[in-house]
Amino acid sequence: MSKMSRACDISPKVKRRVWDRDGHACILCGNPKAMPNAHYIRRSKGGLGVVQNVVTLCAKCHHDFDNGDKRQEYGAMISSYLKGWYPKWNEKDLVYNKYAFLEVDDEAGRESED
Repeated sequence: MSKMSRACDISPKVKRRVWDRDGHACILCGNPKAMPNAHYIRRSKGGLGVVQNVVTLCAKCHHDFDNGDKRQEYGAMISSYLKGWYPKWNEKDLVYNKYAFLEVDDEAGRESED
């Protein structure tokens, strides 16, 4: 398994924390037949498997969010929900970054390792 795959996978610990945070129900419709396995930022886009990027959705809402015409509407609702839990929530922090250990060294933009 690649580092990116591991980083984007949702661990059992994260699923438990999300399930508890979300009140054991879909955050969009309230259906208790839901799972804490929906990435706000898709795995295919590098979305990390962290509590700030995962929500509990029922099968219908998850399908509509991933595949339907409700992506933008549901995305706004999920974003607002997550911002309510995490005041410093930022989408940039939820994406896998292979080069996160690099910092810009000077005004020319050269990168260097710490």
